[in-house]
Amino acid sequence: MSPEIIFNLHLILGYVAWLLCFRAYLLPSLKSMDQVEAHRAIATLHSFRFFGLVFILPGVVGNLPAGFATFAAYWDLATGVLAILALLTVRIHPLFWLFVVAFNLVGVVDLILDYYHAVQVGLPAMAGQLGTTYAIPIIYVPVLMITHVIAFYLLLRPQPKAVRAIAGDAAAS
Repeated sequence: MSPEIIFNLHLILGYVAWLLCFRAYLLPSLKSMDQVEAHRAIATLHSFRFFGLVFILPGVVGNLPAGFATFAAYWDLATGVLAILALLTVRIHPLFWLFVVAFNLVGVVDLILDYYHAVQVGLPAMAGQLGTTYAIPIIYVPVLMITHVIAFYLLLRPQPKAVRAIAGDAAAS
């Protein structure tokens, strides 16, 4: 099998495995949580996005095209910092929600553009150049994309009347 086929197969199976995990275990838990707690859990995962800087660390990866590596590294860093800011401002709800929306928007744009850049530079065919970071697009990126989608779902879904009533009582206090 060619490296390109193996990489694409790994990527697809990474999504399948994480979707099965989320469907069975994680999504029911996130849906049953308070909105703030659910988004804190997602932000905690994304706060580790600073790790994307590894793409520009000399000696860790092979000769990745600079356009792909630099973009991926710095947009990951931006997403991670915004997620950390969300976690730090959890008690200041307007700021918390601003950072939740920001890190999810920046993060999903990052991942979509990373996929686009990866295809443009032929990254699947040179997947061996990723070295030890090979696990990032295969294991970590699928869970990141899935949690962004879930975050938007949780942000946009209607809240039960009881939750809206409690939130209204808290705002009136």
